Amino acid sequence: MKIGIIGGTRGLGRTIAWYLKDFEYDVTVTGRDDIVGKQVSKDLGIKYSSDNKKIVQNNDIVIISVPISSTEGVIEELAPFMKEGSLMIDVTSVKEGPSKKMQECLKEGVEFIPTHPVFGPRTTDLKGQIIVLTPIEKGKWYPKVYKFLEDKGMRIVETTAGHHDDMMGIVQVLTHFSYISTASAIERLKVDIKDTENYESPIYNLMIDTIARIVSQNPYLTYSIQHENKKGNKIRQALFDSMSELKEVLNNNEEEKFVEIALRATKHMGDIQAALGRSDKAISALTHEYNLLLQSIGSEVGLKHIYSDTIHVGIIKEIYLDFLYLEDENGKVKKLKISNVEKLDDEELYQWKLNNEKIHTRDISAVFSKNSDPHVIKDTLKKFEDIIDVIIIDIYDGSPIKENQISYTFKIISLSEESIEECIETLEGFGGISR
Repeated sequence: MKIGIIGGTRGLGRTIAWYLKDFEYDVTVTGRDDIVGKQVSKDLGIKYSSDNKKIVQNNDIVIISVPISSTEGVIEELAPFMKEGSLMIDVTSVKEGPSKKMQECLKEGVEFIPTHPVFGPRTTDLKGQIIVLTPIEKGKWYPKVYKFLEDKGMRIVETTAGHHDDMMGIVQVLTHFSYISTASAIERLKVDIKDTENYESPIYNLMIDTIARIVSQNPYLTYSIQHENKKGNKIRQALFDSMSELKEVLNNNEEEKFVEIALRATKHMGDIQAALGRSDKAISALTHEYNLLLQSIGSEVGLKHIYSDTIHVGIIKEIYLDFLYLEDENGKVKKLKISNVEKLDDEELYQWKLNNEKIHTRDISAVFSKNSDPHVIKDTLKKFEDIIDVIIIDIYDGSPIKENQISYTFKIISLSEESIEECIETLEGFGGISR
């Protein structure tokens, strides 16, 4: 199947291309910058073209992933070139305008599915992610797309374009506007966020991280989300009115009025206990990982970077504020941001070492009393850290071994020479005499 992604060299379009390339589809992305496009083509192992019309003419599925403000214009421009039997999908966070435009401009025999993946370009796994479908009609492509998304473990929401935009007015317009306003207020107050770290509660920590995540997004995209949603002005006005009311209540020392507003708002929030449970889990996850790392200071660990998947192995030398300092086997110290890494468990670290580190092998012979059991000795040696395997390769009781003695030869396979030396010391501790 041939899939073309218009605007697939950046942002969500690039992420979609990254996912689809693993399913043996013939993926081509387009973009305005040839240098960026060719680099994306090389990095992802997909095709790049600067000719949108040609891509539309030659692909089975065309995904429109351009800025919200450009989406309707791109649909109108490219619709006449869609081949019969093909499918057009848009992935913008506003659905009424693009849905209407595709319905108006696409010729008969071309299907379209207005779509909104409710996740960002930094998402690394489709499983559990929400995707909204707002079909006007369901043609032959619809069940195929639905099954593909379902098989990937995505949470699929089917609704109308109008209802989608109403809901996204709350999920995106209201929340983004309030988060950016809060960040702007902190900037106006000339407060250094780092100065608040010694006083921050877990909830404050989560809130600041969430705000930072939103304000760090492309501001042109954030503006488009605010500007293109037709309900945006009404929603922002409701927030402003609520803030103004609370401000007046506080200025007038109206405690009972403040409590009344707060209780009314709380009741409208739905299942508070479920919200407390989810936020408790988020807080617990943050503190659990941090405590694990604190307990590992001075020990060897494996840390996986959650965005690049790079594994860093070494000894944690120090943890200070948001960073840890990891010393590798060559004595080089790396500074890693704690929020960007997760600690591998013992089995994961062991498997990484098997695949990436040098394997050491040595044959060791030792003489024991004849009533000794070589399997007990072998099983004891295998419990040592870094020992991969211990194999009995020879049992010998001939000359010059004494009559009441026997010689065992073990092949020791290890991740380190130090562990092999420990095995030799243990053999001597068993009463063995090396030969």
